[in-house]
Amino acid sequence: MPLLPRILSLLLLLFGLLLPSGPAWAVAAADFPASAPTSNVLDGAEVLSRATVTDLENKLLSFEQAHVQARLVTLRRLDYGLSLADLGDQLLQRWQSPDDAQIVVLIETKSNSAAIRGDREAEPLLPQSLLTNTAETTMAQPLRDGGLYRQALVDGLNRLSTVLAGAEDPGPPPQAEEIAVVSNVPSAEETASSNARTWLIVLLAVGTVVPMATWWVFSR
Repeated sequence: MPLLPRILSLLLLLFGLLLPSGPAWAVAAADFPASAPTSNVLDGAEVLSRATVTDLENKLLSFEQAHVQARLVTLRRLDYGLSLADLGDQLLQRWQSPDDAQIVVLIETKSNSAAIRGDREAEPLLPQSLLTNTAETTMAQPLRDGGLYRQALVDGLNRLSTVLAGAEDPGPPPQAEEIAVVSNVPSAEETASSNARTWLIVLLAVGTVVPMATWWVFSR
């Protein structure tokens, strides 16, 4: 076999091994089980420790006391043209339960974004407006702060479980205000303004002193 085709074959094989396969990377509803999975946590992005998965499983199971089936899904990247909300709605259709209401909590690690979707039966207990706000505020803040997946999920589930227990919605966490740092170092604008004032004073002084000196010299 000639050397050049052999090198090209080896390069193609190497790229095939290094590049991730499509379904394992870009996720769609068809990549999930056709029926409701036995586990309530599907950590496809592999960002949760075993202890975290156990903790979240227990939190999700506690929703069953109010007849709500809650599941959690993490993924690395969505399939092209698909949104997290769309995926959530499609999963609810695939996993629909004849007895209980359903919600699904989703996190995409590529964009560090979250979504929570509920079916029609969940609306009286956990309105979609509450689910959306929880994803976009309560969960979004830890995700923006550096991909704090466990904190985002725990905070979101705690807020929903509070409402599900009949208590008032605690709302999103307070937004941290950015405090402007006072600096003694002048900015470029301040420096330019100061230099302009200095030159103006010098020019005014020269414009005053030179005519007076000239008049004094020639008047003698």
